Amino acid sequence: MSQRTYNELWAEAQVELSRLLVEEIPEVPLRPEKDRVVFFQRLAMLYVRYLQVFRQLEKADDQVVHPQKRRLLRNVLEGVMGRVLELKNEMVDKEFSEYHYMDDVLHDLKLTPAELEIPIPTYFLRDRSGDSLERTTMVTNILQTMETTVTQKRVTRTMSREEAIRVVQMAERARQGRLRAALNEASRRLRKIPRTEDPKPEDMARAAVRIQKVWRGYVERKKTTAARNEDMIFLGMTLHPKYQEPCEAIISAQANTVSTRNKQKEHEDDYQKSVAAITNQLRESEGQEIADNIKEQIRQWFLECRNLTGTFPDFPDEDEGGSAIIFAEKNYLQLIEELAELEEEASGKKKDDKKKDDAKKSKGKEEEEEGLEMLPSAFLADLELGNKSFADFWETRSESRNFNQRHEVELIKEEKRVDIEAEIRVKVDVQMRVELADWRLAVEKVPAKVYKKKKAGKGSKKKKKGEKDLTADRTLESLCQEMVEQGLLKQANNVRMRDYLGDFNYLGTTLRQNDIEPMPSMSDVRQVVSLYAVLPLGSHAVHAKAPLTKAILLAGPPGVGKKMLVHAVCQETGATLFDLSPLSIAGKYPGKSGQAMMLHLVFKVARLMQPSVIWIDGAEKMFYKKVPKEERALEPKRLKKDLPKSLKLIKEEDRVLVIGTAKDPISAEIKSLCKTYSKVILIPRPDYGSRYVLWKQLIQKHGGKITPALDLSSLAKISDGFTAGHMIQAIQTVITKRRLLLQEKRPLKAIEFVAPLAKFTPVFQDQEEALKKWYTKTPLGKKRAKAAAEREEALQAQTKGKAAAKKGKK
Repeated sequence: MSQRTYNELWAEAQVELSRLLVEEIPEVPLRPEKDRVVFFQRLAMLYVRYLQVFRQLEKADDQVVHPQKRRLLRNVLEGVMGRVLELKNEMVDKEFSEYHYMDDVLHDLKLTPAELEIPIPTYFLRDRSGDSLERTTMVTNILQTMETTVTQKRVTRTMSREEAIRVVQMAERARQGRLRAALNEASRRLRKIPRTEDPKPEDMARAAVRIQKVWRGYVERKKTTAARNEDMIFLGMTLHPKYQEPCEAIISAQANTVSTRNKQKEHEDDYQKSVAAITNQLRESEGQEIADNIKEQIRQWFLECRNLTGTFPDFPDEDEGGSAIIFAEKNYLQLIEELAELEEEASGKKKDDKKKDDAKKSKGKEEEEEGLEMLPSAFLADLELGNKSFADFWETRSESRNFNQRHEVELIKEEKRVDIEAEIRVKVDVQMRVELADWRLAVEKVPAKVYKKKKAGKGSKKKKKGEKDLTADRTLESLCQEMVEQGLLKQANNVRMRDYLGDFNYLGTTLRQNDIEPMPSMSDVRQVVSLYAVLPLGSHAVHAKAPLTKAILLAGPPGVGKKMLVHAVCQETGATLFDLSPLSIAGKYPGKSGQAMMLHLVFKVARLMQPSVIWIDGAEKMFYKKVPKEERALEPKRLKKDLPKSLKLIKEEDRVLVIGTAKDPISAEIKSLCKTYSKVILIPRPDYGSRYVLWKQLIQKHGGKITPALDLSSLAKISDGFTAGHMIQAIQTVITKRRLLLQEKRPLKAIEFVAPLAKFTPVFQDQEEALKKWYTKTPLGKKRAKAAAEREEALQAQTKGKAAAKKGKK
């Protein structure tokens, strides 16, 4: 598609965003909503609509090549991402659940379940800074060097002469055994061939008829298969063979994507060069004029103050903003009035009026009915500013002469004039302070105040003590080298969030309306992890203002994809992966000092290499109620006290996320576990829809072909209770290289996967119920159970009231 198409897509997104802003920031504030269900529907509607704007802006940001448009687009995109996160957290607070089912909202908006998927912006990886790429390359080189060293150690293992002779003898005996076995098999086949005499004419005719039958049957089956495939292609059930392989259109689209990336880089480089050149040009040509204008304004202010008050004013200090605050949308008279009002309030003249106003406000609040209101947003102001910038400049701008989408010189000049003025104003303020001192000394015979920067002394506030740097004399490379050697720094597996397969839960709203809590689908899990982990780690602007999440716990039975999600988060955001699992740190950095050094290393390097993910596999082991005998040597509880302290050191600007994975959270102290991990995400076994998608996608991924002979529906039904890990192992057992070669003659069947699948122990219903019951004991689960009990009590009271009213009528 052309650049015009993506500009129109951006314009459509801005139109929808302006409508959302009008609804979110009305002229008359909305009354608090008493009905929790109605309020949640409003939140859900806003969430879905913002998600559609998010998807459109992400697509436009990926393809637009105009450098100045991309900057504004990126700011608006990050604001929309942040607002989506805020609405998600607000829905969690109001519904007391991490999972929300909005199929009714999708039906009202005429959208498909795919529209609820969280798009992951491509710029998370593409637009990383040079320092970040250098650090990532350094870690990759260290990991590769370690792997090469380990391989060399294995290859160059010394072997005695006797061992070498024994290995050669074993290989030769095996070769001779295989040869003898092949000869014996050939001789057995020769013995089985019956001796035949010359065939009679009757036997030859019968053989010819048999051959004809077989051939005609083969031809008819082939025709039937071809007709069936044509029908399936016509109905859209399968793809045409020419579309299964990369066609010319796909190859052309890939080439266009590469061309777009090159254009974006080229236009960005030209823009940066123009910014530097225009800034120097403006500083030389207009700098002196700007300085003279500022001086003239300040002198005029001096004289106005002298005429009004009889004395020269005090010049604002540099920390207060200097002369910039004098002309900030207010003249001197307005400033005098505000100062007078402040003095009156300070002296107590308006205390009585203030008390009356406070009394009226409190009385009004008491009279006002209690209800639910939207929480204040940190992103709506940015969205308003971005929407205004688009409407003022880009919406009505004709770009018929800018076919190549190069930067706008006049826009650069407008932006840089403001920066140059602020830069010159600082220098002019220094000169005007001296000039004001001379005026005072000459006219009022009073020396001016001495403006100096405050130094930290006894009266100044002491800085808070931060974490002591135990490795201040070491380089980042040496720290990474040590952590790789100790197994604390690892390479993330090459998986993405889209590889976490699963279907949408189509009955979630219906079940909740009937007071049945549904188990989340794998699609729901993918969306929640993308929101809480991928978006904040990928964008610094989103992480700085969005609700802060320091630690997430993924709880679920083995094989549901917890480890895969951790690696997918790292791959989507380019995050560095650290491993603090009890098994990985066993026997390393012993003692209290060693443990302190280990945590210091991990969290220090994680901040320097951000975004970073600190993974703790077996997170429940750190909070065991009773440590099993076989795990006592591992000391799984050694980080129980120190890890929460290290989490407190993570600040809002640190894109560091701790992700714990637990397969048996029931064995842990739930209070300590939930205190460490602020978000607990429950991952159940896959439902029928997810199992169907998993079987289909995984079989195709391993080279298998989906034919009518393979009954996926039955396979998904009988595999109830088995996880994605079980399915992968069963598929790897069945689909071997030899089986792939036989697919044309003998297609895959569902019965082939039953035997290897039966070797695994499934997740039974009682195990899932126990996990569900455990989740109700978490803080969020308790809130939901309490809310459900209150609704039940209210319903019973309403029923009793109706019954009493009926008796009174009788």
